[in-house]
Amino acid sequence: MNIKILSRNANLYSTVALVEAAEKRKHDVQVIDPLSCDIVIEKKKPEIYYKGSKLDHVDAVIPRIGASVTYYGTAVVRQFEMMNVFTTIDSEALVRSRDKLRSLQILSKAGLGLPKTVFTNYSKDVSEVIKHVGGAPLIIKLLEGTQGLGVVLAETKNAAESVLEAFNGLQARVIVQEYIKEAKGADIRVLVVDGQVVGAMKRQGKEGEFRSNLHRGGSAELIELSEEEENAAIKAVKVMKLGVAGVDLLQSERGPLILEVNSSPGLEGIQMATGKDIAKTIIRYIERSV
Repeated sequence: MNIKILSRNANLYSTVALVEAAEKRKHDVQVIDPLSCDIVIEKKKPEIYYKGSKLDHVDAVIPRIGASVTYYGTAVVRQFEMMNVFTTIDSEALVRSRDKLRSLQILSKAGLGLPKTVFTNYSKDVSEVIKHVGGAPLIIKLLEGTQGLGVVLAETKNAAESVLEAFNGLQARVIVQEYIKEAKGADIRVLVVDGQVVGAMKRQGKEGEFRSNLHRGGSAELIELSEEEENAAIKAVKVMKLGVAGVDLLQSERGPLILEVNSSPGLEGIQMATGKDIAKTIIRYIERSV
């Protein structure tokens, strides 16, 4: 098959792993930068040109679209869909997953457990917002943040009020979430491919750090999911309509709580923690689907 990986950096671990997995299974694979694609829209004749060359006879694409290029990257994925090319991430699902607020609303409607979350239109009554999530400590998240950036733990009511007032003054969109104390700075990342859990790891924040992201110096270890955790992850990916996704969840006294469903999950941490070739699993998913 002719497979294109949409990635801005061919040297990233996840991109390299996918290329190697595809080549081992005798596929033609090419990494293309979505920002270097030109989209030609014409009646019943959608086309994509990459660095001046027309992309023909493409069987499948694997979108690895960064948050900063979601708009144009999604347009490229949508154009491939118009050309009847299989994609591991549907363009509409990609847009949904990048909107954190919309994602939480979709997950809530599906009956999945979530940390209590408040979103307001720059409310001046920040004390009321704080009260809605049960008071401090609480988590404040920028809606556009990724990899733990723009996430603040406010340990006191005064700190929470100061941070919220500062963000409101900057007209920065934020959500406020309850702090799950029993999680102890750890979360679980679950990789789901084609409706099946293919790997899971527990990420622990470094000493003095409440964020568990590996980019922030956290550590990861293999974990065996409970049936409830596995079902929650699978259901979350299903309602978001994603073929490949990473689900971040917290272990709480009231069961698993979904933090986020990531449509472009990194493979390095989960492959290292589980010893599994997740990239190969994604390529086999393409083989079954095309």
